[in-house]
Amino acid sequence: MDKVTYKLDKFEGPLDLLLHLIDRSEVDIYNIPIKEITDQYMSYLDTMQELEMELTSEFLLMAATLLSIKSKMLLPKPPIIEMDDYDDYLFDEDYDPRSELVEKLIEYRKYKAIADHLRDKELERKLIYTREPEDLSPYIHQIVENPVKGLGVSDLVYAFQRAMQRMASRNMVTKIRKDEISVKDRMKDVVRWLKEADGKILFSKLTDGDYSRESIVTTFLALLELMKMKMIVCYQHRFFEDIVIQAREEGKADGFSTDEISY
Repeated sequence: MDKVTYKLDKFEGPLDLLLHLIDRSEVDIYNIPIKEITDQYMSYLDTMQELEMELTSEFLLMAATLLSIKSKMLLPKPPIIEMDDYDDYLFDEDYDPRSELVEKLIEYRKYKAIADHLRDKELERKLIYTREPEDLSPYIHQIVENPVKGLGVSDLVYAFQRAMQRMASRNMVTKIRKDEISVKDRMKDVVRWLKEADGKILFSKLTDGDYSRESIVTTFLALLELMKMKMIVCYQHRFFEDIVIQAREEGKADGFSTDEISY
């Protein structure tokens, strides 16, 4: 006895098997030779039973459906009977028993094509390798600390206005000053006053006393220059309170340079 070798493909369901048989036979899916396809389908099921492969109920249900369609295709069509009171016929001569099965096969083929496309995309994505995330914080641009952090322009303007109002409320006699103090000299005075006051002084203390408008403006500009050089910081404990001027730890060094100040 000759040895017979079976090679069976794995199908995902009865529709998958039917599409395979139709494609292999190279027939039009809209005009399926139901007898030929049914015989091939039943032959495949017989082979599965011989090999003791698991035969699910879906394959058996499709077999019953194919046999039912095959029997309807073999039976002669009943004669057309026209009713006296109706225009419709009891039998539709254009009805095809295969139409419902064809619709299911076409829909299944669409979903299968989409699944194959997604599977190809998945395989392409697996060929792409990514690196683990790295710590990029050393490359982040370091932001210079704002010397007037916490204070807005309105706070400085308000402090300046208060100083000017206190100066205007005094009964002062106009004096002629021979020498005018420069911003550079007033910066040195502020640094000296901070040292004498243990590194902290109120803004109002710098503007109290017998000071002219020019002297107050010079003091104000000197404070701005010192903040720019990071020699001092200014802050308030609460809104509209007096501004506290404090020497910075790194700005306590003696002999700071004022060469860039030209006024």
